[in-house]
Amino acid sequence: MPIYEYECQQCGHQLEKLQKFSDAPLVHCPECEQDALKKLISSTSFKLTGTGWYETDFKNKTLKEDKSAPKKEAKAGSATEKKTVTPKSTEAKNE
Repeated sequence: MPIYEYECQQCGHQLEKLQKFSDAPLVHCPECEQDALKKLISSTSFKLTGTGWYETDFKNKTLKEDKSAPKKEAKAGSATEKKTVTPKSTEAKNE
């Protein structure tokens, strides 16, 4: 069951409550006795560690690959020019 944090909009009192997902949110402040509690958004209390997670295995993969890969220099005209090669046997017949 998750722990939810609440804060009273009237007096500023904060509290934590262990509740089921299906439980209705609290509204009654135990400090000032007003119906002014609002649920707070808070960070989780766990972190995914070990292998197989984005954070540990894939986050910096593209940066490491870019730095470690040797830079390829394109030869002049190799990618843009297309040469037509005719077989020698065909050349002999045409002559």
